[in-house]
Amino acid sequence: MTKKKKKIYKKKGKVVKNLTKNIFRILNEDSDKFYNYKQIAAKLSIVDTDGKNQVIKKLAELASTKKIVEVDRGKFKINADRKYSLGTLDITSNGNGYFVTEDYEDDIFIPNVNLCKGLHNDIVKAYVYKKRSGKKLEADVVEILERAKTEFVGVLQKSKNFGFVLPDSNKMYADIFISENKMNGAEHGDKVQATISDWPQNSKNPFGKITKVLGKPGDHNTEMHSILLEYDLPYEFPEEVEKDAESLPLEITEEEISKRRDMRKDLTFTIDPKDAKDFDDALSFVKLENGNYEVGIHIADVSHYLQPKTILDDEAYDRATSVYLVDRVVPMLPEMLSNGVCSLRPHEEKLTFSAVFEINQKAQVVGEWFGRTVTYSDQRFAYEEAQSIIENCELSDDVQPYTMPLETSIIDKEYEVTPEIVEATLQLDKLAKVLRKKRMKQGAISFDRVEVKFNLDEEANPVGVFFKKSKDANKLIEEFMLLANRKVAEFIGRKKGKPSNDTFIYRVHDEPDLEKLASLQNIISKFGYKINTETKESTSASLNQLLNDVNGKAESNMIETLAIRSMSKAVYTTQNIGHYGLAFDYYSHFTSPIRRYPDVMTHRLLQHYLDGGKSPKAELYEEKCKHSSKREELASKAERDSIKYMQVKYMQDHKDEVFDGVITGVTEWGIYVEISTNKCEGMVRIRDIKSDYYIFDEKQYAIVGQSTKNMYQLGDDVKVQVKKTDLERKHLDFNLIED
Repeated sequence: MTKKKKKIYKKKGKVVKNLTKNIFRILNEDSDKFYNYKQIAAKLSIVDTDGKNQVIKKLAELASTKKIVEVDRGKFKINADRKYSLGTLDITSNGNGYFVTEDYEDDIFIPNVNLCKGLHNDIVKAYVYKKRSGKKLEADVVEILERAKTEFVGVLQKSKNFGFVLPDSNKMYADIFISENKMNGAEHGDKVQATISDWPQNSKNPFGKITKVLGKPGDHNTEMHSILLEYDLPYEFPEEVEKDAESLPLEITEEEISKRRDMRKDLTFTIDPKDAKDFDDALSFVKLENGNYEVGIHIADVSHYLQPKTILDDEAYDRATSVYLVDRVVPMLPEMLSNGVCSLRPHEEKLTFSAVFEINQKAQVVGEWFGRTVTYSDQRFAYEEAQSIIENCELSDDVQPYTMPLETSIIDKEYEVTPEIVEATLQLDKLAKVLRKKRMKQGAISFDRVEVKFNLDEEANPVGVFFKKSKDANKLIEEFMLLANRKVAEFIGRKKGKPSNDTFIYRVHDEPDLEKLASLQNIISKFGYKINTETKESTSASLNQLLNDVNGKAESNMIETLAIRSMSKAVYTTQNIGHYGLAFDYYSHFTSPIRRYPDVMTHRLLQHYLDGGKSPKAELYEEKCKHSSKREELASKAERDSIKYMQVKYMQDHKDEVFDGVITGVTEWGIYVEISTNKCEGMVRIRDIKSDYYIFDEKQYAIVGQSTKNMYQLGDDVKVQVKKTDLERKHLDFNLIED
């Protein structure tokens, strides 16, 4: 793990991020010197009153906890006597760790022997000190305050009277001891879930019990369930939750319709993936007499059915998101809701929450309306079908019907699309392209990454790989969803042209880390690319140029991945700082309440304000935002693991083939190679390269032969062959085919 430096945020009038760390950084520069709030604000380039007030409050808070000392009125210095800090552990794959705390700018190394049985992401108290040999800090864990997790997935290695569970996660450095009476019927070699119950002082292994027997390693369902459990993600609903969903009244009554705007007569349709079962959103399109268009973005009104303080709502909150694995969806809501009553299926009346805009020919929003509606979907399209209309039809005064070809149709036969829907699709596509162009001009960053998808047989075995790229139809939906999300956030977040203090759920994305951008520049320069980080505008413009330049090149996936890693993570919060990647000052998630709990909260708050309600306390919603962000991160990791698993499984049947690849990573123990035709990544270990003795050269991102001086460098084209596939660890080993 590399040490992480957090950038200083210099945003006028916005929440100052990482303020604690930045104050400690300044005070630690010279522990004998003291500063007042004005001097600290100046060093952080904070010029506005709001920002300075944040500095004053933070200094008072740190002084009250004795983290800093007030040596004179309003003047502060670091508390030199304070050696203990609170923070979290970040365990590396080699069993050592780093102590992550707000008290220090950099993460602090902890050797394995000083972890004091601390595990990955545990909240701990640590003693921080300088190593005798230099200025570098180290830490010893002295107390574990809170375990991040106690349940681990692994394989049982069973002896006569006891056994050990060998965890799948490379972040878990200790095997779990299981006594004979706590094996729960598990057999030797079974994949299981084990819970740590104790960790005796004199034992190097924690003691535990087996809580679930998942099956045999390598079995498809066993591995998918293992991935979900590893990240504390459920794969089935409790019986009482299913019953609660089934008891919901599903009839749309005339009384309910009378409370809503009736938009059932407006031309409405959905565009989704062809294998989608839950339809969150629909678009309506009406030509107005003044030449403008009324475009409705209609979202399933999940909050009508999902009432607070019910077991159904509690379960949805706990999950916070649907999880999309390669071969299945683990929904946030029971199927009766997600695929049934809430899904905007064709030719059915549905309760919806809508953002309705009057848009002129220049794609400018000249009117807006938000509220609950009832809608009727006239047509369901797959993206491929909408794309076929866009590619084969033209806008004119006399738009003709379009015959959907058999090879594109999702109903396995040709059918006729009405002129009204053809015209609506083409006009919405035209408007979406203008909206996208404006967004890119304002500094949005375009990550149009190629998605790796698998063709699966009936038993979910991968029989082929294909790449999915976003086309005009995908971007049409994307732009109108972005418009709704942005306008909803603006509606609550800005009143009469000024920022509002009303509590709301924002989706925020901070500016990139300057150090990560410098690292990115260092790598891409070897390929002849560069980025300009002088200003926010030049950074986004040059990143877009970089992504455009690498498109279609062998190194594209690697550089796109590195560029994404240089970005901050988007999170949910009540504190709005804008969305850097989209170039929006206000942004929320409003358009996917079937699969994201923050969207449900957004709907509830929006309706609360539409009804004239006062702003609720932000603290409660901030806690829910943090929970949702964390669950989203776990779901994302599970999704990535399922892709890695399927890639390894796919490569098992291709062991005799030689593949062209590109070097995507270089370490002291080997090189990572990505196969060009299927994006599968594996490792060539240095010890397996027989032509020479290779040494890692960190500065050149390369390994160099000691005798021949032959170099294998980041981005080089190479040929590889599969050496070993490890489904349990989701790992590929390659042999390098040398000239």
